[in-house]
This record gives sequence, structure tokens and C-alpha cells, in this order.
Amino acid sequence: MENHTPRALGAARKLRRQMSLPEGLLWQQLRQRPCGLKFRSQHPVGDFVVDFYCASHRLVIEIDGKVHDMGGNPARDRERDQWLEGKGLTLVRVPAPDVLRDPARVAESLVALCHDMPPPSALRAATSPRGGDSLGVVS
Repeated sequence: MENHTPRALGAARKLRRQMSLPEGLLWQQLRQRPCGLKFRSQHPVGDFVVDFYCASHRLVIEIDGKVHDMGGNPARDRERDQWLEGKGLTLVRVPAPDVLRDPARVAESLVALCHDMPPPSALRAATSPRGGDSLGVVS
């Protein structure tokens, strides 16, 4: 997803230099392009920065540490998740302790998830030049 604000781009650049331990461990796995999948770390989307993004599957991956349970963060996360999903992105939240325990296994699970997902183009309804669906039914 290429649409982002200048503020989000600046924040993403800063966050790439300051990854948490779980983010860094998972990035070491994902940056190797497992099964040919390209992941981006600290990727700007709109006015947000997501921990990891796989553009080919429109998959957002967030690593959740304890801070996500504090104060107003759960409500903020829900609002952010709804916005991202409203843009047609699939969101996966991974608990930080899972990454700390076995980052390779988490990466394998994410790759398996990508392989189980239909490509984004398969999710769009086919349309005819006359404006109906692919069966010629005009709505």
C-alpha cells in the first residue's frame, strides 16, 4: 500500500531504527523472503505505521506486547484495526511472547497463512464493461 502521510513515513523511518526485541527477531526471519514472500518492516499505511506488511497478500502483521493492554491503547488499536480492514487489508496480531519463544515458528505460520489466502485480486468482484457482474446481471 503506497498511500501514506509524510508524518507516517517519518515515523516509519524512525521506528525501523528502534524495533523492539520481538520485532527485530521476527524481522530477521521475514527479511529472508521465506517462500519468495516479500515483507516490509515498519511500513507506513495512511497515517499509521504497521509492524510488518506483505503487499502481495495485503497482510498487516502487528506484534503485541504488554503496552497494547495499557490505558487507552486497546481502544486505539480497535479503531486502527477497523480503519486498516476498511482499506481491504487483513490484519494479524501476534503476541510478543510467541515471537520471543520461537520467531522461526511464527514466521512459518505467517508464510502458511499467506499461502492459504487467496490473492487480493480474487477477492474483487468481476465486472463487465456494461456495469453488471461477470454473469451479466445488472444491479
